[in-house]
Amino acid sequence: MKTSLDHLPAGKRKELDLVVEVLRSGFAEALSRRTMPRFRNGKLLKIILFGSYARGDWVEDPKGRYFSDYDILVVVNHEDLTDLEEFWAKADEALLRELASGERLRTQPNFIVHSLDDVNEQLRLGRYFFTDILRDGIKLFDEQGFPFAAPVALSPQDAYVETKAYFDEWHASAVGFLDTARYVRGQSRPKEAAFQLHQAVERAYHGLILALTLYSAKTHRLNLLRDRAESLDARLIGIWPRTNKFERQGFDLIRRAYVEARYSPHYQISEEHLTWLEERVGSLQTTVETVALERIEQLRRSAA
Repeated sequence: MKTSLDHLPAGKRKELDLVVEVLRSGFAEALSRRTMPRFRNGKLLKIILFGSYARGDWVEDPKGRYFSDYDILVVVNHEDLTDLEEFWAKADEALLRELASGERLRTQPNFIVHSLDDVNEQLRLGRYFFTDILRDGIKLFDEQGFPFAAPVALSPQDAYVETKAYFDEWHASAVGFLDTARYVRGQSRPKEAAFQLHQAVERAYHGLILALTLYSAKTHRLNLLRDRAESLDARLIGIWPRTNKFERQGFDLIRRAYVEARYSPHYQISEEHLTWLEERVGSLQTTVETVALERIEQLRRSAA
């Protein structure tokens, strides 16, 4: 694993210093309020930059309104400490405030939290997501004395079987939710249709990410899933255009639908946006299927 950020501009390195500071201080504050014995020895072990900014192939496209995010893996010493709401909400909120102000942070940071035991188990299982981080990632913070396990290569046959099973399950579910969205929309239930569309998108992204990496973070946040998928295959980037207000509002409506379309009396969505979203979700599922089946066929040939 690398330790140098020399390939990044000075401004990016300064932003990442801020991200590390916010994550460490936010976690320390959350931990200081805990009195239970299993939390007293809680430690933040590692903060690792992975993805495009670690590899050096990040994208900043103002014309197309596409910008790569900072992808961050946070590693702690206890599974309980991975609870985002309990231990990381303050840090997440602080980073969002910094991003909104634009004074010290202009690049979106997305972080995931895992215990060291979990990461090491994933490495022993040969999960590409984690083995790739070990190969390409850059340590931003490292508590000495807590090494990663040596990664184990997954056999081509096992990789093929796992990948195909993941994609078959998640893609079928995604298609089913899109069908349901169309049905309930026809029954004049637009809010329910929006929620079903959210689920169709969520499952499509999870299915693709699992097919390409054998791991997908447990999240309902479509912006995080979208960013992760787009970083894995550029063909996903054009699915959600961001060139005008209507398009940006459309994605925001489906992003919010997981909670608000079910529980908020104030959530509203127009027929025009539902039509556009159905089209976008259909395009997403078609592209996801193309990309995933290419991967599955590649693995099938390797296993033959």
